[in-house]
Amino acid sequence: MKKPVIICVDDEQIILNSLNVQLRNKFGKQFIYEFAEGGEEALELIDELVEDNYEIVMIISDQMMPGMTGDQLLVNVHKKHPKLVKILLTGQASLNSAINAINNADLYRYLNKPWDKEDFLLTIEKGIQQYYILNNLAT
Repeated sequence: MKKPVIICVDDEQIILNSLNVQLRNKFGKQFIYEFAEGGEEALELIDELVEDNYEIVMIISDQMMPGMTGDQLLVNVHKKHPKLVKILLTGQASLNSAINAINNADLYRYLNKPWDKEDFLLTIEKGIQQYYILNNLAT
Protein backbone atom coordinates (compact mmCIF):
# COMPACT_ATOMS: atom_id res chain seq x y z
CA MET A 1 0.00 0.00 0.00
CA LYS A 2 1.30 3.43 -0.96
CA LYS A 3 1.90 6.02 1.73
CA PRO A 4 -0.37 9.08 1.78
CA VAL A 5 1.03 12.34 0.42
CA ILE A 6 1.38 15.86 1.81
CA ILE A 7 2.12 18.55 -0.79
CA CYS A 8 3.83 21.86 0.03
CA VAL A 9 3.78 24.77 -2.41
CA ASP A 10 5.92 27.91 -2.12
CA ASP A 11 8.08 29.88 -4.55
CA GLU A 12 10.78 30.28 -1.88
CA GLN A 13 13.07 27.25 -1.58
CA ILE A 14 14.03 28.18 1.98
CA ILE A 15 10.36 27.90 3.04
CA LEU A 16 10.00 24.53 1.30
CA ASN A 17 13.15 23.32 3.07
CA SER A 18 11.79 24.47 6.44
CA LEU A 19 8.45 22.74 5.82
CA ASN A 20 10.28 19.58 4.77
CA VAL A 21 12.40 19.50 7.94
CA GLN A 22 9.51 20.23 10.30
CA LEU A 23 7.15 17.71 8.69
CA ARG A 24 9.76 14.94 8.54
CA ASN A 25 10.85 15.55 12.14
CA LYS A 26 7.24 15.31 13.35
CA PHE A 27 5.75 12.62 11.10
CA GLY A 28 8.81 10.74 9.85
CA LYS A 29 8.06 8.14 7.20
CA GLN A 30 4.28 8.08 7.70
CA PHE A 31 3.85 10.24 4.59
CA ILE A 32 5.42 11.04 1.27
CA TYR A 33 6.30 14.73 1.11
CA GLU A 34 6.13 16.45 -2.27
CA PHE A 35 7.11 20.01 -3.10
CA ALA A 36 6.20 22.46 -5.84
CA GLU A 37 7.44 25.99 -6.48
CA GLY A 38 4.20 27.35 -7.92
CA GLY A 39 0.53 26.73 -8.57
CA GLU A 40 0.84 25.27 -12.07
CA GLU A 41 3.57 22.88 -10.93
CA ALA A 42 1.41 21.84 -7.97
CA LEU A 43 -1.60 21.11 -10.19
CA GLU A 44 0.55 18.98 -12.51
CA LEU A 45 2.01 17.15 -9.50
CA ILE A 46 -1.46 16.44 -8.11
CA ASP A 47 -2.63 15.06 -11.47
CA GLU A 48 0.42 12.77 -11.65
CA LEU A 49 -0.03 11.51 -8.09
CA VAL A 50 -3.75 10.85 -8.58
CA GLU A 51 -3.02 9.05 -11.86
CA ASP A 52 -0.54 6.84 -9.99
CA ASN A 53 -3.19 6.10 -7.31
CA TYR A 54 -1.59 8.01 -4.45
CA GLU A 55 -3.84 9.34 -1.71
CA ILE A 56 -3.20 13.05 -1.20
CA VAL A 57 -4.34 14.07 2.25
CA MET A 58 -3.17 17.68 2.46
CA ILE A 59 -1.87 20.64 0.50
CA ILE A 60 -0.06 23.50 2.24
CA SER A 61 0.32 26.55 0.01
CA ASP A 62 1.86 29.97 0.24
CA GLN A 63 -0.41 32.83 -0.83
CA MET A 64 1.95 35.17 -2.70
CA MET A 65 3.48 33.31 -5.64
CA PRO A 66 4.11 34.39 -9.23
CA GLY A 67 1.47 33.32 -11.73
CA MET A 68 -1.16 31.80 -9.47
CA THR A 69 -1.85 32.92 -5.92
CA GLY A 70 -2.33 30.40 -3.15
CA ASP A 71 -6.07 31.03 -2.81
CA GLN A 72 -6.50 30.54 -6.59
CA LEU A 73 -4.54 27.28 -6.38
CA LEU A 74 -6.60 25.99 -3.46
CA VAL A 75 -9.88 26.87 -5.20
CA ASN A 76 -8.69 24.92 -8.28
CA VAL A 77 -7.62 21.97 -6.13
CA HIS A 78 -10.93 22.01 -4.24
CA LYS A 79 -12.95 21.77 -7.47
CA LYS A 80 -11.26 18.48 -8.41
CA HIS A 81 -10.31 17.14 -4.97
CA PRO A 82 -12.72 18.52 -2.36
CA LYS A 83 -11.65 16.06 0.36
CA LEU A 84 -8.06 17.30 0.57
CA VAL A 85 -7.20 19.34 3.64
CA LYS A 86 -6.11 22.79 2.47
CA ILE A 87 -3.88 25.15 4.46
CA LEU A 88 -2.85 28.64 3.36
CA LEU A 89 0.45 30.14 4.59
CA THR A 90 1.16 33.80 4.11
CA GLY A 91 3.06 36.78 5.30
CA GLN A 92 0.96 39.27 3.38
CA ALA A 93 -2.44 38.01 2.31
CA SER A 94 -5.29 40.40 1.94
CA LEU A 95 -8.56 39.78 3.67
CA ASN A 96 -10.14 39.12 0.26
CA SER A 97 -7.74 36.26 -0.53
CA ALA A 98 -8.41 34.66 2.84
CA ILE A 99 -12.17 35.01 2.35
CA ASN A 100 -11.88 33.54 -1.15
CA ALA A 101 -9.98 30.51 0.16
CA ILE A 102 -12.38 30.00 3.05
CA ASN A 103 -15.54 30.34 0.98
CA ASN A 104 -14.45 28.64 -2.25
CA ALA A 105 -11.76 26.15 -1.25
CA ASP A 106 -13.07 24.88 2.10
CA LEU A 107 -9.88 26.16 3.71
CA TYR A 108 -8.96 24.19 6.84
CA ARG A 109 -6.63 26.80 8.32
CA TYR A 110 -4.92 30.07 7.51
CA LEU A 111 -1.45 30.51 9.08
CA ASN A 112 0.73 33.60 9.12
CA LYS A 113 4.42 33.55 8.23
CA PRO A 114 6.55 33.17 10.14
CA TRP A 115 4.49 30.46 11.77
CA ASP A 116 4.81 29.14 15.28
CA LYS A 117 6.30 25.65 14.94
CA GLU A 118 4.11 23.99 17.59
CA ASP A 119 0.95 25.62 16.22
CA PHE A 120 1.90 24.61 12.68
CA LEU A 121 2.56 20.98 13.58
CA LEU A 122 -0.61 20.75 15.68
CA THR A 123 -2.57 22.20 12.73
CA ILE A 124 -1.11 19.56 10.41
CA GLU A 125 -1.79 16.76 12.89
CA LYS A 126 -5.40 17.84 13.49
CA GLY A 127 -5.97 18.40 9.77
CA ILE A 128 -4.80 14.87 8.99
CA GLN A 129 -7.07 13.47 11.71
CA GLN A 130 -10.00 15.39 10.26
CA TYR A 131 -9.22 14.07 6.78
CA TYR A 132 -9.36 10.46 7.95
CA ILE A 133 -12.44 10.96 10.13
CA LEU A 134 -14.41 12.61 7.32
CA ASN A 135 -13.28 10.15 4.67
CA ASN A 136 -14.00 7.10 6.83
CA LEU A 137 -17.48 8.42 7.57
CA ALA A 138 -18.06 9.02 3.86
CA THR A 139 -17.22 5.44 2.85
